[in-house]
Order: sequence, then structure tokens, then C-alpha cells
Amino acid sequence: MRSRKPKRGTCRAFQRLLTVVRQQKRTGFGMRVVAIENGTIAFATENGIRTVIKDIDFSIHEGEKIALYAPNGSGKTSLLRAMTGLNPLTCGRVLFHETAVCSEKDFARLRRSVGYVIQEAADQIFFPRVLEDTVFGPLNLGLSPEDAEKRALQALATLGIDSLANRETHHLSGGELRLVALAGILAMEPEVLLLDEPTNALDAASTKRLTDILRKLPTAQLTVSHDSAFLRNVAETFYTIRDGNIVHLPDFQAFA
Repeated sequence: MRSRKPKRGTCRAFQRLLTVVRQQKRTGFGMRVVAIENGTIAFATENGIRTVIKDIDFSIHEGEKIALYAPNGSGKTSLLRAMTGLNPLTCGRVLFHETAVCSEKDFARLRRSVGYVIQEAADQIFFPRVLEDTVFGPLNLGLSPEDAEKRALQALATLGIDSLANRETHHLSGGELRLVALAGILAMEPEVLLLDEPTNALDAASTKRLTDILRKLPTAQLTVSHDSAFLRNVAETFYTIRDGNIVHLPDFQAFA
């Protein structure tokens, strides 16, 4: 009796699984959570199309802590925005747990598990009081008001800013706003943290506290920063962007 030929879709799925397993063995981390495959990020300008990053094959695995260090204008923030669907890829695709993310509904589901702390912290604060803002994410996940508040208070305490819970957000300093924005993301207990210049406006004590917290968190992280000392202390895997390509570096010293 002749065996049936496998369906084409089955073969493709098997090849994707093999790729994931190889990547897991290579990185030493868990399974891929979010990835961009065959991606390009480009923008229209008055002089034509400007390609910012090309040939993107970039993944974040469970528990992986990645640093991305590159010059201004190289596309670091654009990469984070593409990964969360805020700016679409020019070509290529985003994967979340090995499933293509195609629609805004799909990206909304991804953003429940991939927390993005943007560079302009004040733009991520929407409510007049700190606790109201921090509790918003957990409520959106469907938690009861009591459980949502418990998570919010725990996130504030983790960052050492629980004393700010009843403060009005427009009275906060730039550094305090940044920590409150991060607390709102941590309260959602994401699988991945995307951090865009997280030490901006932080004093030395707050930077040290943030460093200690990120090192202890088991959550996968991709941190974009110009603070080389900070990156050296929070990341284990290092990348840069050169000539429009994301380049993996063997260690932090290769940033130089």
C-alpha cells in the first residue's frame, strides 16, 4: 500500500517547527514569543522611498534579554513599533507564538502580551491619578477591579513608587512618569517587555533600581538605549544596526 504524500501546508508547518527548534538550540533560551521574518521597514520621503532596515529576521525568545544599541535615526524605535503593529512593515510579517499577525485584531491580542514602554513616557499616561492609570491595563485584560488594583499596587511597589499611588500624574517629574508608565505595563504581566530609552530622565538612584528590577524579572526583554553601562548590566544578547541591517554581536564590547 502506497503512503500518501503529505499536504503542502503540513510540510511548511513542519519546516517552521524545525526552524524554531534550531533557533531555540542556538540561543539557549525558550521558545520564540515574537518575531519578524523577511521584514523591511521603509518610509516615503520627498526624495523617494527611504529604506531604514532591510532583511529583518529577528526573534525574541522566552527569558531572553536583548540590547539594541545603534545611532539616532537608524530605525531602533521603528523596529519596536513594527513589532507591535503601530507602524506596519513595508514587507515581511510579524509572528506571535509562531502564528502570523495579520489584522489589527491580531495585533491587539499581541499587545496584551508584548508590553511596549515608549520613549515619551508622558504620552503613555492617560489618567489623572497614578493608581487609576496603573490599574487600566489589568482591567482591560478582564480582571476584577479588586484583582486589577492588587496587580497595580504590586507593580508600583516592585518599582519602589507605591508612595505615588494617589498622586496626580501632572505633578510627577519626568523620571517618575517613566516609572509609572513601566508600572502600567508590568501590571499586565507581559511575556515580553519592549523598552525604548528607559533611563531617560531617571536619576542615578532610579536607574540603579530599574537595573536591579530588570535583571531579576524573568520576562523576556528588548531594551533600546544609548546608555551603554545600563545595557551591559541588563542584557545578555547584543545587537546593533549597521548599513540598514540588524547585526548580532558576540558580546557587549563589539558595540565599540
